[in-house]
Amino acid sequence: MSPPLTRRRVLAGAAALSLARPAISRAADRPALSHGLQSGDVSGDEAVVWARADRPARAVIAWATTERFADIRGGVFVDALPESDLTVKTLLQGLPPDQDIHYRVQFQNLAEPTILGEPLTGRFRSAPARARDVSFCWSGDTAGQGWGIDESRGGMTIYAAMLRNRPDFFLHSGDTIYADGPIQAEVRLPDGSLWRNLVTEEKAKAAETLSEFRGAYKYNLRDRNLLAMNRAIPVLAQWDDHEVTNNWWPGEPLTRAEHRRRGYREGNSLVLAARASRAFHEYMPMRFEPAEPGRVYRRVAYGPHLDVFLLDMRSYRGPNGANDETEASARTQFLGPVQLAWLKRALKASKATWKAIAADMPLGLVVTYDTDRTFGSEAVAQGDGPPLGRELEIADLLRFIRDEDIRNTVWFTADVHYTAAHHYDPNRARFQEFAPFWEFVSGPLHAGTFGPAKLDDTFGPQLRFVKAPPDGRQNLSPAEGYEFFGHVAIAGATGQMTVTLKDAADTDLWKTVLDPA
Repeated sequence: MSPPLTRRRVLAGAAALSLARPAISRAADRPALSHGLQSGDVSGDEAVVWARADRPARAVIAWATTERFADIRGGVFVDALPESDLTVKTLLQGLPPDQDIHYRVQFQNLAEPTILGEPLTGRFRSAPARARDVSFCWSGDTAGQGWGIDESRGGMTIYAAMLRNRPDFFLHSGDTIYADGPIQAEVRLPDGSLWRNLVTEEKAKAAETLSEFRGAYKYNLRDRNLLAMNRAIPVLAQWDDHEVTNNWWPGEPLTRAEHRRRGYREGNSLVLAARASRAFHEYMPMRFEPAEPGRVYRRVAYGPHLDVFLLDMRSYRGPNGANDETEASARTQFLGPVQLAWLKRALKASKATWKAIAADMPLGLVVTYDTDRTFGSEAVAQGDGPPLGRELEIADLLRFIRDEDIRNTVWFTADVHYTAAHHYDPNRARFQEFAPFWEFVSGPLHAGTFGPAKLDDTFGPQLRFVKAPPDGRQNLSPAEGYEFFGHVAIAGATGQMTVTLKDAADTDLWKTVLDPA
């Protein structure tokens, strides 16, 4: 990335380019934005913006506080090169708090700098410095189980529903792609009709090469609903398993029956994870952490009422096994010691009213690792009883939150492909050294619907609401309406949090109001 552009340089460059109008008319030479715009990780004075070119080019990025860009406040240029699959992203700094920020991206021909492509603009609102109403949506699981973009059905319409809510940001709780899920041209539905997918070469098989992982992100960015939301609503992204392959753990040999069915040529999940991580960071508008370039866990502060703690429950876990160990060890790690220590420090230091813990997997739902053998734990829970295995690490965290009097922690998650509200209470639990808290589950965004799963009584969860496929049916298509997201609204005056579980039609299914302690 080159040094920041000054307003004088931006205006001078535009004036110089305006003298070369004949060159601009050469459409074939004009670099274009290929997959829209994205913004993410927005705080009070910073935000990440993202774009992709259709060829090697220079992105000129400017931002202003008005749609007409009469007050250009700053900008940068970034080169889109094949090494990053022609993606660019940069951190805009020095933003005014609580302000609509408009940003503009225009690509410049590297060989003939007087030739510019058409500009595209996006917007987001920076976090407030003082208390005001704040809202966000969350969900997970996009284009899974072979349910891709059917344009005759409107595409991935749930993204349009979330956009209608005009949240301050969208929290994508993982499974941002299904790298292991091929997309076929047609799928026959139970009523005899056809689901007709857009298809691409990269999505014809389970991803193994870097190009195939990148292709999964480009596939999703063909959906007009997602493109429209990305231009207007910033994204806070985390990952889970399907960015790599189903239920993977670091170093897992690709020898399960499921792996053989997917036809993997590689022998270990770590090879896939390395390529998948690069593609994830190239295509998600998230901050780069020099101390750990592949890091996903982080805190995003959004004003005095809200801190969001995005976790990574995938990269540092031990093997997916029986999960029945009685003592903590490397095998029982789920967040891992470094991430767990970071989370404890960050929670204790937070001054925000609400601490939203964004987990890519639920705490109390039993999820099987190897379904062919009905063996092992994929998540935290391993069955009723005292803490065992990975539950030991979560018990330690919950005890710390109680002992340090860290109030107003709420967990938000996805992963299980239905929506639910769980209330955890030590009076119902086998492990009782924690304060009561809520966990809200939502999803899928656009994938097969499953569930519900069994709740484990270790931490005393109580099911307050659930909506899942009826009559035990599994892998329902998005056409059946069982796609879900959640909406959170925090009142600036009182700090009250209202959590609403919704479906793809934007129907309110269930809600609760939480008073801050």
